[in-house]
Amino acid sequence: MKTIKPGLNRHDALIVVDVQNDFLPGGALAVPNGDAVIPVLRRYIQCFLNEKLPVIATRDWHTPDHCSFPTQGGPWPAHCVAETRGAAFATELDLETHAMILSKATEADKDAYSGFDQTGLDDELRRRDISRIFVGGLATDYCVLKTVLDGLLLGYNVCLLEDAIRAVNVKPGDGDRAIAKMTQKGAVSVMVSQLA
Repeated sequence: MKTIKPGLNRHDALIVVDVQNDFLPGGALAVPNGDAVIPVLRRYIQCFLNEKLPVIATRDWHTPDHCSFPTQGGPWPAHCVAETRGAAFATELDLETHAMILSKATEADKDAYSGFDQTGLDDELRRRDISRIFVGGLATDYCVLKTVLDGLLLGYNVCLLEDAIRAVNVKPGDGDRAIAKMTQKGAVSVMVSQLA
């Protein structure tokens, strides 16, 4: 008989958003304390792997002349250029082994914050009969926010891994405002202690 931890079922998937070297301390676009999500996400990943549930990882995978970079008039330092060390996932998560990987913002003239933006994520989830997604990673106020909001718009039940996200906070309080927006729109906050 298949065993699934209380609260998890076969219609669940974990989405790990953009835990890449350039968003970690020392990276080109480091999220303050971004590395704090790594040990918590490891626990979430193990919970899902133990139950043979899907783990999906999104990543920025930019061209060297991407529109979000200052050389093209964009707002962000050059980051997560495809095939560079900065674009690689945090090694401690071993996502290359355990997760389906989806790349976003791969075209020079198009930016994408949401994991659903031209990645095939929605099709993949529906193919697997997934109705609830657990979302964590970087950064709370950008790619996590957009992924969660798109997931809700597409009709998924969304659990926000509030202990496995960190914010850029370009403006003070951006992260808190993002969390408030996600929960107001219907996301449910979850902590790893509820699953592990």
